[in-house]
Amino acid sequence: MADTTTMSTRETYGQTLVEIGRENPDIVVLGGDLNVSTCAHLFAQEFPDRFFDLGPAEQNILSIAAGLAASGKIPFCSTFAVFGTGRAFDQIRVGIAQSGLNVKLVCTHAGLITGEDGISAQAIEDLSLMCSLPSMTVLAPADGPETISAVRAAAETPGPFYLRLYRPPTPVIHSNSFKFQLGQAELLQEGEDITIIACGSMVPGAMEAASLAAAQGISCRVLNVSTIQPIDVTAIEKAARDTGAIVTVEEHLIRGGLGSIVATVAASTKPIPMELVGLTGYAESGKPGELLEKYGLTPRHIVEAIHRCVGRK
Repeated sequence: MADTTTMSTRETYGQTLVEIGRENPDIVVLGGDLNVSTCAHLFAQEFPDRFFDLGPAEQNILSIAAGLAASGKIPFCSTFAVFGTGRAFDQIRVGIAQSGLNVKLVCTHAGLITGEDGISAQAIEDLSLMCSLPSMTVLAPADGPETISAVRAAAETPGPFYLRLYRPPTPVIHSNSFKFQLGQAELLQEGEDITIIACGSMVPGAMEAASLAAAQGISCRVLNVSTIQPIDVTAIEKAARDTGAIVTVEEHLIRGGLGSIVATVAASTKPIPMELVGLTGYAESGKPGELLEKYGLTPRHIVEAIHRCVGRK
């Protein structure tokens, strides 16, 4: 079960930025007019000469970051996910991804749980956009402790990165001593009948669904896949062979996201019954919990998908 403690991944990001900024003078940060919301302002307060506020001009932010990276700096760019991945996609594709430049794009307010900010601010295409870029490492940390490790891994690993973070605090499932392994799925729970593969904010719900299914006699393996690209092919293939069924869970459109990627791996290694729990269209403004319920992303909905999938084995 998930810990009842919650932590804000965006606040954790801001605090970690300051820490790694103290350790590495080559780290610089770029932001727009959302620096308080992304918590990048914490870095600006301590390192004003290494922080660049470019206003609501995401294309410029990413283009300047490319220049800084080409000059040997390690730029972290922060804004909301809809703006960072959508408005600046061409700049990311041509200026960063194709050249493999060492730019770190860390976006907050991702997914449906952006909630009351409404449909225009709910980034539910960002993973598919960033995963379409072959050189981009794409991370969706499950909680605060994993965010700390993921940010540090991005800073220490050459090449372009995209990190997906959230507006509200989310449940904590890891201890502070947790060690993140870039590119590796994390086995949270063993199981024999089916594997639940989840990412980001949906991992705690996947763990709760596994407990509910266990009470109904279904043994669930649970994998936290925080590295969406490059995906852990070995872990997925093993899950397919060991349990014979997979349910994926993501707070993102099914097309192009985690479910599509896992299904591609399974289809080419070990075809099995699958159910993809995620979004199939745009949502609306509302409280995060109400939106998750209406659009089928709660533990109850995951359990229903588990039953459908096991029934097809």
